[in-house]
Amino acid sequence: MELATVFDGCRTYRRFTQEPLPEGLVTTLADVARKRSTGRNAQPLRFITVEKPDHVEAMKPLLHWAAALPKEIGTPHPDEQPVAFVVVLKPAQDNSLITGINVGIALDAMAIVAWEKHVGSAILAAVDRAKIAALLHVPENLDVAAVLALGYPAMKSTLVKGEKGKSLDYYVDKNRDYYVPKLSLDETVSRQ
Repeated sequence: MELATVFDGCRTYRRFTQEPLPEGLVTTLADVARKRSTGRNAQPLRFITVEKPDHVEAMKPLLHWAAALPKEIGTPHPDEQPVAFVVVLKPAQDNSLITGINVGIALDAMAIVAWEKHVGSAILAAVDRAKIAALLHVPENLDVAAVLALGYPAMKSTLVKGEKGKSLDYYVDKNRDYYVPKLSLDETVSRQ
C-alpha cells in the first residue's frame, strides 16, 4: 500500500471489534515511537503497553470519547471498546512546545503503523491522568501525556468535503459511522 493511501485511511476509530491484536504488535508500535525524531534527540518520552485483559478493563472507564458528539453516540458500547492501549509518558511538569511536538510525532507514528496492519486507533488526550498513573504505577518523574486506544475497527470513518465558514465537526449517521469534513487543498495550502 502506498504511504499516502495509508494516511488517507488512518482516521480516528472509536468502535472496535473484540478480536485480539497480533502478538507483538503493540510492542512494535511502542518501538516505532521510541525511534522517531525528538527535539535535540533528547528522547524524553516513555511508553507503557497495556494488553493484559484486567489492565485493559481498568483503563476503559478512565477515557473520555468524542467530545463533539453526545456521550451516548460517541462513546463505544461495552462490546465496542479498545482491546489494547499505548500510554505515552512525558517528563513531569514539562508542557513545552517541543515536548508536545514529540508526543504528537510518537502518537502519529504508532497510529500509522497500526493502520498499515488494518488496526484502528484513537488518540485520546481527554483521560483521567492521575488514575491512569496510579493504575499503571507511573513513576513520579513522569506524567501521562496521552493514550492511544487500539483495535480492529467496527465502524467506518469517511472523509467528506468541508466548507469554509461551516462546522468542521465530525458527525455520525444512523449506523454510527463517522464522517470527517476536510477543507480542500486550495483552502489550506498556499503555493508560492
